[in-house]
Amino acid sequence: MTLTTFRQSPRDPAFVQDPWPAYDRLRALGPAHWAELPHLEAVFAGHAEVSALLRDRRFGREAPDPAPTPPHLAPFAALEAHSLLEREPPVHTRLRALVSRAFTSRAVAALEPWIATLARDLVDRLEGPAPDLVAGYAEPLPLAVITRVLGAPPEAGPRLRAWSADMVAMYQARRDRALEDRAATASAEFAAFMADLIARRRARPGDALLDRLIAARDGEDRLSEPELVATAVLLLNAGHEATVQAIGNAVRLVAEGRIAAEAFLGPRADAAVEETLRLAPPLHLFDRHALEDVEVFGVRFRRGERAGLLIAAAGRDPAAFPAPGRADLARPNPAAHLAFGGGVHFCVGAPLARLEIRVALAELLRRHPRPALAEPPRIADRWHFHGHDRLRLRL
Repeated sequence: MTLTTFRQSPRDPAFVQDPWPAYDRLRALGPAHWAELPHLEAVFAGHAEVSALLRDRRFGREAPDPAPTPPHLAPFAALEAHSLLEREPPVHTRLRALVSRAFTSRAVAALEPWIATLARDLVDRLEGPAPDLVAGYAEPLPLAVITRVLGAPPEAGPRLRAWSADMVAMYQARRDRALEDRAATASAEFAAFMADLIARRRARPGDALLDRLIAARDGEDRLSEPELVATAVLLLNAGHEATVQAIGNAVRLVAEGRIAAEAFLGPRADAAVEETLRLAPPLHLFDRHALEDVEVFGVRFRRGERAGLLIAAAGRDPAAFPAPGRADLARPNPAAHLAFGGGVHFCVGAPLARLEIRVALAELLRRHPRPALAEPPRIADRWHFHGHDRLRLRL
């Protein structure tokens, strides 16, 4: 199959603000070569294709023949080398089994009353004629939750947030050497902080997630020290970055009248959360390496070549979701979107993220059921993440 070339700069301001028409064009092409993303051999935008490739064990996150790490990125690479997100079976299977022993549904559900209290307190602090929902609500809530869940001191939150932002920036379109240097510095400082915290929690254990990770065993197996550090860093980064954007995106949909506030206050609240994640996911692209020479959906990949999986476009595929641009709480497949990935790399923190989004929207809209935009909203220039640096509301 000869791939059609698709041209669209991920830095184009019009695309950043409204990528959906471009995604529709790309989906109509079938698998295509996205010229401005030369590291990807082909990009897939249909729901069936993206869903299948997320689950296809012939593709994985871990490059089969990785290039040497540039010296200036050594601290960042050291964390990725032991990250649940970046490894493949059998290493991934072992790590996930140990992490899952500490990250149980019961432990997540027990957090709901505390998260609701925290959300109400933050809503009380939203003051002024046009408060910024991101700075005042969407950022502090997930950060406070994951900090407490891990067992880190609350006062460390601002440092953790800054380190996380510098590290996560490595995955966006506008990556350059200055950004890489900041990510490396943040990785080294974050790892040192977590190593010290692990030592202190080991000396005086409690019932935080980090304590359960330290104690987690599978027979004689347990997480090594580098794995503990990398897992703690990953859980904090993944445990709040995407949730911040998901909360902001959901509130914008309500303020624009695209989903009713009442949807988050009744029995269909879970469906409302799923529709916001489908309509405005915080992460738009995953990529996978071919682990062997393989042909899929008519595209031939050589071992090591990368496929781009456009999960945001898949969520608006009319073949999977009729009237895909409209929120529909009666969809028969409300959780069939791919915002949390799929297959062995399905987000381990998805239950916590769903809980936080549902509670955050319910507590805000119970107090302020008719939020309105106080200024035109702007999506931040950091594709393939999708969210706002600021979202001013009239409450």
